[in-house]
Amino acid sequence: MFPLKDLRILDLTRLLPGPVCTWHLAGLGAEVIKIEDKGEGDYARTFFQTETERNLGQDSVFFRAINAEKKIMKLDLKLAGDKQAFLNLIPTVDLVVESFRPGVMAKLGLDASSLMKIKPALVYCAITGYGSTGPWQTQACHDLNSMALTGMLEQNRAPDGRPTLPNYQMADVLGGGVSAAMGCLAALWQANRTGQGSFVDISMTDGLLAHNLTAQVAVHHTGATKGPEQDLLNGGVPCYNLYETSDDKWLALAALELKFWQNFCDALNKPDWRDQHWSLGQVVGGDSARAVTHAVQAQFKTATRDAWLARLTPHDCCVSPVLSLAESMQHPLFIARQMVSKDADGVSWLQTPIQVSS
Repeated sequence: MFPLKDLRILDLTRLLPGPVCTWHLAGLGAEVIKIEDKGEGDYARTFFQTETERNLGQDSVFFRAINAEKKIMKLDLKLAGDKQAFLNLIPTVDLVVESFRPGVMAKLGLDASSLMKIKPALVYCAITGYGSTGPWQTQACHDLNSMALTGMLEQNRAPDGRPTLPNYQMADVLGGGVSAAMGCLAALWQANRTGQGSFVDISMTDGLLAHNLTAQVAVHHTGATKGPEQDLLNGGVPCYNLYETSDDKWLALAALELKFWQNFCDALNKPDWRDQHWSLGQVVGGDSARAVTHAVQAQFKTATRDAWLARLTPHDCCVSPVLSLAESMQHPLFIARQMVSKDADGVSWLQTPIQVSS
């Protein structure tokens, strides 16, 4: 089922945040026309490109993964003819998405107010690093900058205090792409009901900050954030932690609720652990929590990851293997859910996760 069938989008974005936004919308049935420069175009085409891809004249997997279903149009919006070709498309589309710095489209005469004079019901979405207003609006921004500013890097520290670099572009994908898709859908719903378009202002950094939810609790309670292994969800309790097995692999135990923790304790025949849970007063990050965590780790080191999964999975205690992405893309769960498919060349693709059925 494709609920966005007949929705038409002009996508002027590059790299990751904007293309992820329109990738989700394309997956729901929208027709996406990707506007690229006549020269280099979207430089994601060469990001992570292999020598084989270059020799074949093939775009990188990074580009193809989120742009394969989009139509491509090459325009130089500084040229009068190409600019007019773009303007001629406006009455035929419902949504324009761009990710230039604030002011760029206005200089071209292609900003939201200009385009909405042509089509009042048009929705115009601008995805920027720091928003279309405010003191940082013209500053350059990448995912790492947003994570640094919003406490995300500080919360992803190793026990020695060093911030780690997650290989997951949270600001681009969550703060930018997903937030933009949500904003666009809301604005399109309004335009469909009222005939009035709107401007959707998406700041990747705002979006990331708003979703840093659990760490906010400590700030509200104490005025400070918790360090590694001091909070409920970052290693401060034994029931919600990562454990290494005898074959140097890892398991994630997420028995956050008491019932799951007690199921786990019963599976290990450890009745003395059943009451060692944060919901029963165990101090998060305290001596008791650390002692039980070390005891659980010692237990897990006695068998392999697969042996533990075979033993624990039937007991409904929220345990799962820590997989590499390559393993995830071969996992029966994601195969069955059709999250992974292969193209004609045998390359595996991750699909948009949104499934709608009647």
